Amino acid sequence: MRVQTVSRHCEVPDAVLGRAVERFERLSRFDPALSSAEVIFVEEKHRKRVEGILSLDGEEPAIARAEETSFKAAVEQVADRLEKILRRRRSHARDHRGPRTADLLRPTDPVDASEDLQQVE
Repeated sequence: MRVQTVSRHCEVPDAVLGRAVERFERLSRFDPALSSAEVIFVEEKHRKRVEGILSLDGEEPAIARAEETSFKAAVEQVADRLEKILRRRRSHARDHRGPRTADLLRPTDPVDASEDLQQVE
């Protein structure tokens, strides 16, 4: 997965950029359709804001924003929010499917033959 970082009106330390790339690359394990990610760092006055955009093949992009006193805390918060979004999407996709084939092919519990004989008598 390709991770692009953009900083607007600020300078972001290399350690924070590295951590952002690391956290966003780990998000690819939640959805194989994840093609790219963009991390945007913005600083206005004393506020540091991070925005994360995940591009998914064939779906709407997942977007999360966080505003903190440090970029590091904001990156962690955005990554956690995006992880939650991806987990929710995956669970929704699984819930709307029919029963699994293995469940349909599983034999039912055998009926005790002695019970059937007692009911006939």
